[in-house]
Amino acid sequence: MGNGSQLTKSFRNKLLTAVLVFLFLVLIIASFFGKKGLIEVYNAQKSKDSLLEEIEQLEKIKKGLEREIKQLESNPKSYEAKARDQLGLVYPDELLIIKAEKSDSKDKSQIPAKK
Repeated sequence: MGNGSQLTKSFRNKLLTAVLVFLFLVLIIASFFGKKGLIEVYNAQKSKDSLLEEIEQLEKIKKGLEREIKQLESNPKSYEAKARDQLGLVYPDELLIIKAEKSDSKDKSQIPAKK
């Protein structure tokens, strides 16, 4: 009996060790790949960082637009300057001269056809 009971104790110890190792591996795998695992947390952190950067850029744009609004509200002449610069508006008795840009490559549609 002594030999048989030692065998079952040894088997139990090995079985218990195997079960604990298996559970440990399952926990490790779940912590990496499971819901709210390390990989998902890492991806969420990257997403958060990029969103914070985008928010910062949008805040800068917003401040610039608010500054522009204040300038337009405080200086009526700035409306005219904006209309002239960005929209090309002129008074009825004025002429608008648009300077043509030079292009390095000639467009075939601009070359007269030979007969």
